[in-house]
Amino acid sequence: MGPDVPLLNEYKQEFFWKRFPQTVLGGPRFKLGYSAPPYIYINQAILFLIPWLLGGAGTVLGEVKVLQDYYTAVFSGGLMLIAAFIIQLLNLYARKKTSTVERLQNQNTLTDEDEYDFNSCLGSETIKFVIPGKKFIANTIFHSLVAGVLCGLGTWYLLPYRLNLLYGNIGGTVMIFIFGWLTICIGEYSLIVNSATETATFHAQDTYEITALLRPAYIFAFIAVDLADRFIVTVPALQLANQVLHVVFLFLPFLWALGILPPLDALVLWGMEQTLEFVLGGSPMSSNLRVLILFIISAATTISAYFIPNSVGLVLFIAGLGFILSLDLTEMCIVLKHHLKRLSPFMKSTSPASLHWQLSWKEPTVYFVILLLILLEASLLHYFAYSAFSISSAQAIVSYCLIILLVSLWILKEMQGAYILGIIRNPFFQSDIRMLNDFMKKQSRLRKVAVARRILLTLVSPFAMVAYLSLDTSLYNLHSASVCIGFTRAYRTIWQNTENALFEMVIVSIVQLLVFNTSVWWNVSLDTGIRLLLIAFIRDRLCQLVSKLQFAITVLLTSWTEKKQRRKSSTSLITVNIIFFPFVLSFVILSAVLSSPLLALFTLPVFLVGFPRPVRSWPGAVGASACFCTDTVYYQQMVPGLVAALQSAFASGSLGLVTPGSHFLCRFQDRLIWLLVLERGYTYCCVNIKGLELQETSCHTAEARRVDEVFEMAFEQAESAGIFALNHHFGNIMTPCTVVPVRLYSDARNVLSGIIDSHENLRQFRDDFIKVLLWVLINSCYRNSKSHKSMDVDENEENMPAPSKTQAQTGSDPIAGNPDELKAAENIHEDFDEWSDDDIFEILPRTNKTGIRPIVAFTGDKLSIPGCVEMKHVDNSVEQDIAVDKLYSVVGFGFPAIDKGKQTLTEHFNMVPFNSSYSRFLRIPQDWIFVSLPQLKLNEMKQMFPRDWYEFIFTQLDFHHLNEKPSTVQDELSKDSCLQDQFIQGLSSIYFAFFGMENLVPSSAWLFRAYLGGMPWSVSLDWLTGRPELFQLALKAFRYTFKLMVDKSSLGQVEDFKELINYLEEYDNDWYIGLASDMEWQQAVLQEKPYLFSLGHDPNMGVYTGRVLTLQEQLVQIGKLNAEAVRGQWANLSWELLYATNDDEERYSIQAHPILLRNLTVQAADPPLGYPIYSSVPLHVPLY
Repeated sequence: MGPDVPLLNEYKQEFFWKRFPQTVLGGPRFKLGYSAPPYIYINQAILFLIPWLLGGAGTVLGEVKVLQDYYTAVFSGGLMLIAAFIIQLLNLYARKKTSTVERLQNQNTLTDEDEYDFNSCLGSETIKFVIPGKKFIANTIFHSLVAGVLCGLGTWYLLPYRLNLLYGNIGGTVMIFIFGWLTICIGEYSLIVNSATETATFHAQDTYEITALLRPAYIFAFIAVDLADRFIVTVPALQLANQVLHVVFLFLPFLWALGILPPLDALVLWGMEQTLEFVLGGSPMSSNLRVLILFIISAATTISAYFIPNSVGLVLFIAGLGFILSLDLTEMCIVLKHHLKRLSPFMKSTSPASLHWQLSWKEPTVYFVILLLILLEASLLHYFAYSAFSISSAQAIVSYCLIILLVSLWILKEMQGAYILGIIRNPFFQSDIRMLNDFMKKQSRLRKVAVARRILLTLVSPFAMVAYLSLDTSLYNLHSASVCIGFTRAYRTIWQNTENALFEMVIVSIVQLLVFNTSVWWNVSLDTGIRLLLIAFIRDRLCQLVSKLQFAITVLLTSWTEKKQRRKSSTSLITVNIIFFPFVLSFVILSAVLSSPLLALFTLPVFLVGFPRPVRSWPGAVGASACFCTDTVYYQQMVPGLVAALQSAFASGSLGLVTPGSHFLCRFQDRLIWLLVLERGYTYCCVNIKGLELQETSCHTAEARRVDEVFEMAFEQAESAGIFALNHHFGNIMTPCTVVPVRLYSDARNVLSGIIDSHENLRQFRDDFIKVLLWVLINSCYRNSKSHKSMDVDENEENMPAPSKTQAQTGSDPIAGNPDELKAAENIHEDFDEWSDDDIFEILPRTNKTGIRPIVAFTGDKLSIPGCVEMKHVDNSVEQDIAVDKLYSVVGFGFPAIDKGKQTLTEHFNMVPFNSSYSRFLRIPQDWIFVSLPQLKLNEMKQMFPRDWYEFIFTQLDFHHLNEKPSTVQDELSKDSCLQDQFIQGLSSIYFAFFGMENLVPSSAWLFRAYLGGMPWSVSLDWLTGRPELFQLALKAFRYTFKLMVDKSSLGQVEDFKELINYLEEYDNDWYIGLASDMEWQQAVLQEKPYLFSLGHDPNMGVYTGRVLTLQEQLVQIGKLNAEAVRGQWANLSWELLYATNDDEERYSIQAHPILLRNLTVQAADPPLGYPIYSSVPLHVPLY
């Protein structure tokens, strides 16, 4: 697609321009897109102005002093409450009057497009269109009450005399009164009449009608400030805020239309997250429940600290709980629960999932020791070593140590990554990663440096910061809210995010060293805890500002420098951004201050402030949904290994500063892994791993190729670029960090031309298939003999009479001993051409009246054929008996006479007189032999039968489970002609089912179809497919033979039987040979089979391909993404799909952008907006 693809197609443009005015006005639909009577618009206008009319009546009464101001509010609110109930009752009346009962739904794209037939001004259809009503009766009552309160307080808020007292200007009073009531009317209409679709949409569906409360909630917030100003005596700051907010109140419709103000659910989560991080010292959490629980516990800790009467007790309390709350308590409880279940005999024994933290007794012991040391250090230093701050004081000395630690940690961290500050090539980093062993050896030096850094970061630095805080004299100011908030947060941040805490403490120390003897407000008005809180807030917002500016500049420049992104409007947009640069910069700063995403509309240089939302960006549970497909299994297999590799990468610092909200992109072959950090604590990190699609589209391929170029420049071509080479892809939102070894599958695809179409290979294939099939059948019978060894076979043998000598002399094949019967068998084989009512093979079922299970005739066809007896299957366990009974009728054995007065049981004869007593352990099940196979084919198979190979297979089997000498058993089995003939019959049944009775040399196309299991139909194949176990063994042998043909062509011919056995045993133990679409393939990947092989066909090139997956340790490349660029693109995606409903698969905002990685970013969004094929639950990664 070209760069000038429409941002919205014509249909969506028309839809958008109908929806946006409705959003601005709060719900009235004045632009319908079809002809409607004038009274539709008049009715909506009247309903829109009702709050103003009722509030105006109260205002007049208040201004003429008929009512006091608060009675005015009650009067207007009461009238509005009555009006709201009348409006809702009108909707209920219209719904009951309508004959068809309809289920009310929230407004969406479908209902927005519905056309109505209007009959009259107050007709049912008119009322239902103007007043859609509520889903729930509770909301009908509650929203009406809220509407009354809102109108009453709004009247009080906008009383002219009150406004005149605030501003002392009649013109300002009039403007605020008029436009203020317009804001209230918009809020009231969305509450009681019709809720507009909001541009700030967090959840895709509004199940509980919370959207209707959005605008009234913000109006109440402004009114609350005014009420506080009324009832709190002369607070200048509050009065100033009230004056400013009255002006901002007029712009609320503008803020609602732009989507700057967040929905209530996003607002609550964002507020708790920001408070938890910056006020209470915690971290953003991986789930809403964890945020709520940690918020309550942390707030309770801070409040409790206020009431502690002793400074030593205060230090012990906040220092100890700060460390405890920074631990991964939830995961520790989960692991402990699993251990208790495993140990308790009364609880169901379950083992913890492989992705859970594997916790042992060492970690709790270490944590307990650290806690004791913290309490000991904090209490002793606070009690004995505190003093006023000076250049030579103990706290100042600790400050110098903190500065040295910060510099040391920064240097050690930069030594681990590929680039220093993301710009200059790191000379200590290995320049070539193509050889895994060499790379790991040369990286051993950096691993030693990483260990030193880890010790400094997890042990030395936290204890140094605890010492710094414990020596502070502000702790003696008991019962101070600022001290409790500031120091509770500071003691916890030391452990929750050590690197940021160290940086903040160093900044505070430097400033304190510079201004400690001055009277500036920093020294006089603020204690150390509040200083640290302010520095933390400023640091976070400055980091966001830098990232947002980088994102904005990248979008602006690439809209011109990238030819495929250059639109006709690019020049105009760039010019507008330059002219209105102060406004653009103010938008960027505002988004940074609010910690909200910078929304690039349609990913063009049109910047808006998105609404604040949690760090996770999406409302649903992490990992709750993904677009699962057959490729998902590759990500499931590699995630445990990747988590283990991330443990060392996070701890070493090679991935830079890891904070909640950080995004990383991992690359290996065709796999792209998206990594999001959800929370961070002491020695743990919680992440979400997503896998992107492997079936690459053109846009996906273009961006993946650029990702490969960036990584190749950093990790494979660095040596040729020089020691201190610059990062040529610095403008890209991804910065290469490091590579980590992960045990996963490498994917190799080869063209099989010259192998599958070789005439020599095709001729040899049949002989190899017989050998492989014989090996598969013998091994299957051998395994069955081992698994059923405990069965008492001898007891069953005693119930059978010994075979007659005459039968023993005729050979092992009962049919072969009688030529007449052979001819009869051949006659019924060929496609059932002739049918006879008196066919001796059709045995009528006999009803057994004495309670014995009847013997039922066997059939190979499920259809009823004229001229034959109707046959039914009773039980799989009697199939072999059925075949034997039919065989008795052929060879002339009679059944014993039946005494009708007695209970009788039909006896069966053992028709295969094995020469060895051990042969019964390896005999083929009777129903695995196609009894209707012509003798000619049996003779043909006897000629092809590899007797040497047959005897060699027995020499390789272990018969110790028979409690006999293996050599004796092997010798007897190999010389048993009856057993051999039985295997010949089994081979013949399968071989001719695959290759047909003609036994022609197969073609390459036939091999491919047969590999897939699609052989041409025949009676023998129909018989074979009716036995799933045997068919799977035959298909397995066929695929083994195909793999053997490929290996012989690439590695050389097989020299002897021993080598052939080694090949087959390796296939059986270490390989899965099948199809990538098979369920067994996915199971083999999850079970981590060392090798997998699949055959495919490329219809475009017309060639056959072989795919081999090899499980081995490979280097996975990791790059860090600009988090604000990701959040900005996700904010645009949310707006574009949920509000503008622009779901066009070829829309501009999803096209490839090699710098912004736009297509990959859209894929990585949570469903339903994105489409990752794998998304993990929150994974807790230990960092020690």
